Amino acid sequence: MTVTAPAKINLGLHVLRVRPDGYRDIDTVFVRIPWCDEVSYVPAEGRSMTCNDPALPTGDGNLCMKAALLLAERTGRTDGWRLHLEKRVPYGAGLGSGSSDAAAVLRMLGQAWDVAEPTLTDVAAAVGSDVPFFLGPPVARGTGRGEELQPLEWQCPYPLVVAVPPVHVPTGEAYQMVQPRDQGRAELVPLIKSNDHKRWRTRLVNDFQEPVAGRWSKIRAALDMIREDGALYAAMSGSGSSVFGLCDSEEHADALADRLRQSGCRVWAGFAEGA
Repeated sequence: MTVTAPAKINLGLHVLRVRPDGYRDIDTVFVRIPWCDEVSYVPAEGRSMTCNDPALPTGDGNLCMKAALLLAERTGRTDGWRLHLEKRVPYGAGLGSGSSDAAAVLRMLGQAWDVAEPTLTDVAAAVGSDVPFFLGPPVARGTGRGEELQPLEWQCPYPLVVAVPPVHVPTGEAYQMVQPRDQGRAELVPLIKSNDHKRWRTRLVNDFQEPVAGRWSKIRAALDMIREDGALYAAMSGSGSSVFGLCDSEEHADALADRLRQSGCRVWAGFAEGA
């Protein structure tokens, strides 16, 4: 059995407060994009995983293995398996690809083992904050740690270019750079649904962007390139390092994508998923 595992971008990301458990409460809108990994599962003796990227660990700490092991534990299964991940989306870039890969494993095992949806959702939240999003609709508001989801009936009307500069931003370090604030924040859902890119440029904010782009010059350079090319809106996704721009045409998006590739970024261009 083989399934695709799409990435996501964040439209707006507010870090609101520090929780008693040490995590942060956030407010964001997740949007899936069809830049995809591919995950395969076959029943097997033992429990193992392989990956086309030799730099990616495939032991029990990998989110795919973690999801499979936790689901087996929750459901009392003693099955063996062999997982294989074809990694195409950059990881550690704010695109949620590891979480999406884990959700893909849960979908496959859920089908193979006839697991009820609530159990899959519970396991997804235990695996990682972003994992539940990839089990549901393609656009959702995320609150709490990101696992509390409100599906949204909306689709981005603009073609996107997503670029990943050759830098890694540690998530924990990025959170330490942001001062939480829960007052005076824009209401993300009506702002995004307005499709008003001029308002987006002044009010749709990712709290990580300024400190992270200030620390890592290649992220700032990619954002500047997108803006200077005339994008309708440009922002960072998650805690970085990925950035994206909204373009006024597919031709514009393709041309911008070529320039970003020439600058050393890994790039995807196309339309986001939506309701």
